[in-house]
Amino acid sequence: MKKILVAMSGGVDSAVAALLLKEQGFQIEGAYMKNWINEDEILGDCPWQQDIEDASAVAEALGIPFRVVNLMQEYRSRIVDYLLAGYQSGITPNPDVMCNREIKFGVFLDYAIDNGFDEVATGHYAQIREDEGARRSIIEGADPNKDQTYFLAMMRPDQVARARFPVGHLLKPELREIAQKANLPNARKKDSQGICFIGNIKMSDFLREYVPDRPGPIIRAEDDKLLGEHRGLHYFTIGQRRGIGIPSNADNEFYVVVGKDQERNALLVSFEAPTAPGLYSSRCEVSDLSFTGEPPSDDCKLEAKVRYRDPRVPIRFKRLTEDTVEITFEQPQRALALGQIIALYDGTKLLGGGVYTQIG
Repeated sequence: MKKILVAMSGGVDSAVAALLLKEQGFQIEGAYMKNWINEDEILGDCPWQQDIEDASAVAEALGIPFRVVNLMQEYRSRIVDYLLAGYQSGITPNPDVMCNREIKFGVFLDYAIDNGFDEVATGHYAQIREDEGARRSIIEGADPNKDQTYFLAMMRPDQVARARFPVGHLLKPELREIAQKANLPNARKKDSQGICFIGNIKMSDFLREYVPDRPGPIIRAEDDKLLGEHRGLHYFTIGQRRGIGIPSNADNEFYVVVGKDQERNALLVSFEAPTAPGLYSSRCEVSDLSFTGEPPSDDCKLEAKVRYRDPRVPIRFKRLTEDTVEITFEQPQRALALGQIIALYDGTKLLGGGVYTQIG
């Protein structure tokens, strides 16, 4: 029977993951990844201490060993520095996707293997399927409202081979019911919202502490008309409607962010419309490719999620270089942002993903 280290965040999903694995007879232990500490309290709620207590209480209730694994140095270098460098260069990075590849199934998995574990389990809403050759694939979670395969798009085959997602076959209400029937201490704990393993912190608040403001003009994309001033391009992303600081017009039309002009340090906006320059795209180029198994053929039809919570859409996948592909969409897609992740699928099977490096 395999020995599994369960990544326990203090939330109910990973708690039920540990419960199910124990009921299935696996030899398991729980571990909390200590990745970030908000020492100055400026950023507000960073509940790592409460999360550790909650995870430890669940482990005690299940009668399994529990440990805290300090990955703060690795998290800073692999996730926080990546995040800050991305925003400072004008792109929109995705720390949650990279956290899965670099931390949970990166240094944490390495730690697990070094300490005698065969696999790492998490509370992700995703499923593992094994083919006849015992090769593993990642399949969408059963709950369409909670599926998290998008966040696993950059995982490598060696990571998939040692990953386990015990709750992926459940709907969220079913998981809550299991937790309550088992009297888990955190059965009614609310789901956390925020940056991966940093806490309930708004991205704008986090950036405000680490990236200096650099004010510049807000310009209408169609005619270069000056409309106002922004605090810094890093506070905005393509497709953003709220928080721009420009009122609607007499027809109650609202502006939306359609681009960032790095040379002029200008935020480009337009009224929401299919013809808004830069807002809708029929093609993109994707680099930094990563595949969970065998890469798809060089010129084929697949499906993709252009962002989390978006449905899968048909695409044409065409390789341009060894590490760059062209993606064309059957229908133009709204607000694709440089630096974000596109996840590639064959039906419900996750094939991998990459980073938007050119839009349009």
